[in-house]
Amino acid sequence: MEIDFDAVKQTPIYICEIEKLEKNLKILDRVQQESGAEIILALKGFAMHATFPLVGAYLQGCTASGLHEAKLAREKMNKEVHTYSPAFKEDEIEEIAELSDHIIFNSLAQLFKYKDIVKKANPYISLSLRINPEYSQSPVDLYNPCGLHSRLGTTKANFDEAVLEHLDGLNFHALCEQGVDALEAVLKVFEENFGEYISKLNYINFGGGHHITKEGYDVDRLITVIKEFKARHNNIEVYLEPGEAVGWETGVLVSTVLDIVDNGMKVAILDTSAEAHMPDTLAMPYRANVRGSAEANQKAFTYKLAGNTCLAGDIMGDYSFDGELKVGDKIIFEDQIHYTFVKNTTFNGIKLPSLALWTKEGKLDVVKNFTYDEYKRRLS
Repeated sequence: MEIDFDAVKQTPIYICEIEKLEKNLKILDRVQQESGAEIILALKGFAMHATFPLVGAYLQGCTASGLHEAKLAREKMNKEVHTYSPAFKEDEIEEIAELSDHIIFNSLAQLFKYKDIVKKANPYISLSLRINPEYSQSPVDLYNPCGLHSRLGTTKANFDEAVLEHLDGLNFHALCEQGVDALEAVLKVFEENFGEYISKLNYINFGGGHHITKEGYDVDRLITVIKEFKARHNNIEVYLEPGEAVGWETGVLVSTVLDIVDNGMKVAILDTSAEAHMPDTLAMPYRANVRGSAEANQKAFTYKLAGNTCLAGDIMGDYSFDGELKVGDKIIFEDQIHYTFVKNTTFNGIKLPSLALWTKEGKLDVVKNFTYDEYKRRLS
């Protein structure tokens, strides 16, 4: 059932559509069931824990990027917790180990520094090392973990076979919003460089960046690639850890037009912000789709959509509409559930958007409202 925007009385607000989220989860579960791989949620891309009972019904757990995400994974889903950080801190490592089922080190130095502490804190924890395969087809340098001088993962030149006696697995992450063809290319390089060690391990983690739930993704081919990899390596366990693929096209950010100014073209000022609420539109960068709009000048009325902060570049872009925009109109930004509120800021003291679910029964369930206290809490 589509969102009834007349029921949306407050903006800005993110609305996650439960029916669409479950559709994605069913696709991911099909990959699990037919390939034998285990899929865990990357919290860095999607961390709406109000949905975790549903997510946990399909996926095996979460992958965390440090202490706070590990605590959230344990508290709100309480299934497998895999924790990786480019560098762990001494005053956090024991608690991370207690919370985690798997811990992934970025370097040999970190592994040898903390392995005994980790095992003492949690004798059942699995140890893994992140590998840098030094190959990626990532379309954007900012998101390329295998780029020149990358700090992420251990290269073949820095790998020491002596570490194998301490390892249960190897991890690599080299994709960014990509298809199975990119995975196959990375796997080829990974196996050329590290294939001789796989027989000594219990699992390989293929990382994230798999656009599995995007229309046109070759899910059948992914299943085949995983099955063939497992067959080559004595049915070794395989993990995937998508974040964006979980939240992909599952909801919107709804905003309201506050004012319209004209300085050579009409500019609609909204009660949301690209800088604070849609940061990837500036960092990636990419143009967010707006419901009912087209490119500039393709429809009768063109506006620049702008955020409500003092940053001159707080701009969503130029969009055209069939009718004139008016103060009070709702502007609906599509696909704003992943990599948005996990990156939100209170820059300028701007109010954080509320978080809501659109239920299968066609009801708006507002699960979180943010107030001045959230802004004050971050300051001193």
